[in-house]
Amino acid sequence: VYRNEKPGPGRFKQFMQFDADTVGAESVAADAEICMLAADTLEALGVKRGDYVIKVSNRKMLEGVMEAIGLGGDANASRRLIVLRTIDTFDRLGIEGVKLRLGPGRTDDSGDFTKGAGLSDGQIDAILKFFKLDEVWSLANVSDARNPASLDDRSKSDAALRTPRFADQLTDSKFPGRYFDNSAVVELFEVACGTSAVGREGINELHDIVELFEAAGYGSRRIRIDPSVVRGLEYYTGPVFEAELTFEVKGDDGKPVRFGSVGGGGRYDDLVARFTGEKVPATGFSIGVSRLQAALAHIGAKAEAPLGPVVVVVMDKAEIASYQKMTQTLRQAGIRAEMYLGSSGMKAQMKYADKRNSPCVIIQGSDERAKGEVTIKDLIEGAKAAAAIKDNKEWKEARAAQVAVSESKMVEEVRKIIARHMS
Repeated sequence: VYRNEKPGPGRFKQFMQFDADTVGAESVAADAEICMLAADTLEALGVKRGDYVIKVSNRKMLEGVMEAIGLGGDANASRRLIVLRTIDTFDRLGIEGVKLRLGPGRTDDSGDFTKGAGLSDGQIDAILKFFKLDEVWSLANVSDARNPASLDDRSKSDAALRTPRFADQLTDSKFPGRYFDNSAVVELFEVACGTSAVGREGINELHDIVELFEAAGYGSRRIRIDPSVVRGLEYYTGPVFEAELTFEVKGDDGKPVRFGSVGGGGRYDDLVARFTGEKVPATGFSIGVSRLQAALAHIGAKAEAPLGPVVVVVMDKAEIASYQKMTQTLRQAGIRAEMYLGSSGMKAQMKYADKRNSPCVIIQGSDERAKGEVTIKDLIEGAKAAAAIKDNKEWKEARAAQVAVSESKMVEEVRKIIARHMS
């Protein structure tokens, strides 16, 4: 895909992305699941909790306020799109930059001018007041900075840290013992929406989605309701999300800046209908591959390698048929397995198994064959024990990472080892 904006650190003009979508489901449970999947994906790739946040809002609320200030209808489609794209840049441009983009336009640091939406002061005030962007963002920053516990995942049952109304917090300069509360932010939206029908619909969806997050154990450290998220594409119809990396990097001018967004998405119930004429509800999320790779390289993140196959070691080439039978026995039991097919000796075969990230290897020499047994060596436990060896006793303990069992119990023992390393 191609970016329709200026490139930046890790933000290239041409890039690739990977997506996850749920098609055919109208429930906000699908939106919640997509957000949780995005959080899980970042952590699986090595981004630590606290270094990212999945931000969530709902386009229906902004659509409602734009209708109220006279920006409804086809004639204002292009101006609405500018508004959407402008609000989407709030975390980068700040409140003053957003005001300029909603009004006449803004000149950036390079001297380039971007034409604004041309809204009146009253229209701009209505949009900013509706979302209270400066107040909510300020609260989030102050809360996090003054109370490290705000980064912890909390639940609704944590009554000692909850306040009855979010608005009360806006005038409290100390924020004693409080944290960023997703449900409370939705309450603020609820007050601001007033009688807007489409806005109220968006509020109800956010209430439901927050309950799903909290029930699944995803607190505001991982997924946060954020009014500045609207997404710049016009086809989104409901919940919208954005994955932001919160650590700092040096910008082109050498000054520290947040790394920022690496992906986003939302509900797009009307998009399929543009091409097929049939309304198909859908929601999804995209993450930019090159931008995410730039972030992972910056923080030195490494994803934990998945377990590879069990490797059956070939000790006696004359007994290849027996080794192949063991391999098939493991496969038929639903266990990934392969027989070593090279011509190297035992040491090289063990190195091969390590390279494949095998949980264990199956060894059967002439002694084991005579007893109807196999030796199963747990490579992961063995490596841990070997790394800690200081004396003969610990060397003996390291050898305990392998066990001899009858061939009939091979599958059972392998399953135990795999389960131990999957937990």
